[in-house]
Amino acid sequence: MPVITIDGHRLEVPAGKTIIEAAYENGLQIPHFCWHPALSVAGNCRMCLVEVGLPRRRADGTLEVDERGQPVIAFLPKLQIACATPVADGMVIRTKSERAVRAQEAVMEFLLINHPLDCPICDEAGQCKLQEYAFRYSRGFSRFGEEKVHKPKRILWGPTIVFDAERCILCSRCIRFANEIAKQPVLTFVERNDHVTIELYPGTEFDNPYSMNVIELCPVGALTSRDFRFRARVWEMSFTDSICPGCARGCNIRVGVRNNEILRLEPRRNLHVNQYWMCDEGRLTQYGFVNVNRVDGPHLRRTVSTALERATWEEAYEAVATALRRYKPTEIAVIASGRLTNEDAYAVKKFAQMVLKTPHIDFPRREDPYFGDDFLRCRDRNPNTTGVLEIGIKPGPGGLTLSELPERVRYGAIRCLYIVEEDPVSLLPELRQALEDAEVVIVHASNWTETAKGAHILLATTTYAELEGTYTNIQRRVQLLRPAIATKERDRFQAGMAASRLDKFGAWNDRWTHGPRRDCRQTWYHLREIAHRLGTVWKWRRSEEVFQEITHEIPSFAGMTYELLETYQGIVLGKGRNPDPVPPLRYESHVLKP
Repeated sequence: MPVITIDGHRLEVPAGKTIIEAAYENGLQIPHFCWHPALSVAGNCRMCLVEVGLPRRRADGTLEVDERGQPVIAFLPKLQIACATPVADGMVIRTKSERAVRAQEAVMEFLLINHPLDCPICDEAGQCKLQEYAFRYSRGFSRFGEEKVHKPKRILWGPTIVFDAERCILCSRCIRFANEIAKQPVLTFVERNDHVTIELYPGTEFDNPYSMNVIELCPVGALTSRDFRFRARVWEMSFTDSICPGCARGCNIRVGVRNNEILRLEPRRNLHVNQYWMCDEGRLTQYGFVNVNRVDGPHLRRTVSTALERATWEEAYEAVATALRRYKPTEIAVIASGRLTNEDAYAVKKFAQMVLKTPHIDFPRREDPYFGDDFLRCRDRNPNTTGVLEIGIKPGPGGLTLSELPERVRYGAIRCLYIVEEDPVSLLPELRQALEDAEVVIVHASNWTETAKGAHILLATTTYAELEGTYTNIQRRVQLLRPAIATKERDRFQAGMAASRLDKFGAWNDRWTHGPRRDCRQTWYHLREIAHRLGTVWKWRRSEEVFQEITHEIPSFAGMTYELLETYQGIVLGKGRNPDPVPPLRYESHVLKP
């Protein structure tokens, strides 16, 4: 492979790579605006100009060397753009030489001539490449004292995106994304010189299911979200790595939180799963339910005719245990969920088999043919169908499926329903009557669904944003979720842990001291407490301990740990002892981290 030198670093890189690709794959930074590894090369920002030289050769083809025996490098008379210049053997690149630095300063000066001073009100402030590069690579002052060119502001490109033409630096990333990734070519440059701007084709909107990715793709604040606009500054928020629960793809995301409330979701790079993107529906619909309409604490219906009333956890757990003791194993049916984490699904299966000893356990599928596409979105709207099936949640010998359940409840064969983080009433309307006919309905729920409202005993559970656990996506890749929202139980757990543990494993920091806490617990915790009252002792204290048991009991999970899942950005089932190599750190959406 070609051997090149970048700023004194000798690198061996594959043939065909460009200079900027070689640099980023080896942890070296070259400033840029228009280049992105998933898009075609445009080369129109000129920020990545570098000095390029090749060994000088004599007339006979031999290398010319200096007095130390080193090849003499002949640098090209003009600077080259690193994003479009392929590497060659022996090439020497200078990104920090005097010529390169002067070019970077000149480019920044031109870009800032007409850029408005919007930083105090710009949503991108704190994550802006232009802001960062103005500090790192510019002269720090402007020689331009004339009137700036003014362009249109607050232009609606569609239902989700607002365009500010004055902030745009014309990198063309959004145009190339629309053409090449979103497959909706509705954006183009218009006008010339310093009046160039981007416009929609007449009569069109940029309303593709992936359109909002241009918000992170934009290196400045020209494209903002109508949903998030002016709601918070980035430095006021905490960001936690997580997994989108919107479908079985398991797109990697970052959860932005302020005052213990989710304000936005944004995609996180994972070349194995979602590359650099996520769909708009996942971005807009997978956090609202975390913030509102939540079940807070345990509730009991103390008599058949009374409404649900707030209770203590001890009262609720004792009520569940008392209710379950009244029924034979064959009179109890468990309805699980494809939204459970692997840890919670394992606890449900173990609870049904070892404690309740019932064969009646199943979970509803969520197939949406109108949602799936040939890019990221999956027809399966459960985030963990693969994991739940792998763990073995299915009817046992003689067990009932969900479709058979309503009739068996109606005839009294099933008298107790135990529903875990699912709303079967909304999925299977025929189960509504079953809930009314059952003698006891026990529900784990995070939100006030129709099923939760019909429960006799209701246990508040965490959402994906408040728990620690794993999902297994449609590609059979096990991926890790970390808690982004604090709960009362998390505060109690935090108080009992050493500071070193907190620093290593969580986003448990000072930014979690503000905002209300909900009184909810993870499903495995509920089942551990109930099992203990029914005579079975499980010693789990953390989700990680449940996962360790899974890796010992289920062969396809063997060898996996939370640390390995984090390091490798997920591991495919069956490859825990020999995971895929870590993808090279080619690029991050924002160089500046909040």
